[in-house]
Amino acid sequence: MTPTRPQPSDDPVGDAPPPGRAAALIVAAGRGRRFGGGVPKQYQALGGRALLAHAAAAFLAHPRIDLVQVVIGPDDRDLHDRALAGLEVAPPVIGGAERQDSVRLGLEALAARGDIDLVLVHDAARPFLPAGMIDRVLKALGDAPAALPALAVTDTLKRGEAMTVAGTVSRDGLWRAQTPQGARLDLLLAAHRAAAGHTLPHALTDDAAVMEAAGHAVRLVDGDEAAFKITTAADMDRARQLLARRGQTAALLPATGSGFDVHAFAPGNHVWLCGVRVPHDQGLSGHSDADVALHALTDAVLGAIAADDIGRHFPPTDARWRGASSDRFLIHALALMGAIGGRLVHCDVTIIGERPKVGPHREAMRRRLAELTGLPPARIGVKATTTEQLGFTGRREGLAAMATATVLLPDLSASEPVV
Repeated sequence: MTPTRPQPSDDPVGDAPPPGRAAALIVAAGRGRRFGGGVPKQYQALGGRALLAHAAAAFLAHPRIDLVQVVIGPDDRDLHDRALAGLEVAPPVIGGAERQDSVRLGLEALAARGDIDLVLVHDAARPFLPAGMIDRVLKALGDAPAALPALAVTDTLKRGEAMTVAGTVSRDGLWRAQTPQGARLDLLLAAHRAAAGHTLPHALTDDAAVMEAAGHAVRLVDGDEAAFKITTAADMDRARQLLARRGQTAALLPATGSGFDVHAFAPGNHVWLCGVRVPHDQGLSGHSDADVALHALTDAVLGAIAADDIGRHFPPTDARWRGASSDRFLIHALALMGAIGGRLVHCDVTIIGERPKVGPHREAMRRRLAELTGLPPARIGVKATTTEQLGFTGRREGLAAMATATVLLPDLSASEPVV
């Protein structure tokens, strides 16, 4: 027997709006390991802006949502700020090791404000958020402590062992949970506090489960197939196809950034150039690994998206970056680019110095840059030159590098509908 989806006429919730002010709490602290790539999936671009921005914009456009609060990873403040630039959201909250920890910390921040009564907790990886879903969850909170949007399971379910069917599972009464999941803020926070640090007989994988564990009834409301969660690259392809069908793919315009960097020689037996370890009778002095080429390219990407320079994002006074691989700097710049819907299409690096010779390592450098940027080697230039024994590079006191990056960015003059 297939469960019946709730219909509006069957909904026992009254028409009166729920009392109090409502906030959206978007959980964006995860790493998205199943999605792959060096950038958390919530900051990947979809139709010219990050997944997180789609969700935030949908809440901000709803007349019953008074505040949008985002919970982020400890290293993601720049990604958050770039993704949500121009959107009026509260300052982000730093999340915890697990989703449950992150939600609890976000709830604590909302409770500390003293002006929020209802909260809708939403996964940042669900960019498509129909206004009707928000309406139904808020409506249910008029006389229920919590509400869960869900879809009835219609497919036949099988239990498998070692890739062999071990049995058929009844789908009667089974539902696929979605977000946003709503609750009274005081009740949900108390439930999270009670569950924190405790091992329970079943996993608390969402906020409805936390409320269930605390003994609260959770009202089921109708979900929406459009509100699917992006977990894999195939899900992202589905989302892009959906946007394309809606005619919401943003036009892209080219932008070019340039970068330049210098490092002095120091005692050592190798230098890092374009992420490749090059043997040499000296090293390079720097707070990180002093990869002068990657530093220049990082600044070029940051310049193309008008995001200041490498020194602001990775201050040399910050002990976290002492000896750090410069790969991290370039990956961060590329993530900021992706968060605003940008796409790198070409880069060119010139290394300036008398020694070491770049030629024997050129192809390894291009391959490494291809791994970091996702570009084919044919769109990556790596060159070397000298200054004819003039200046500090001519005196073999150090190395310099300059780089350019060509990026396609959304046309900000074109309006884009809120998804």
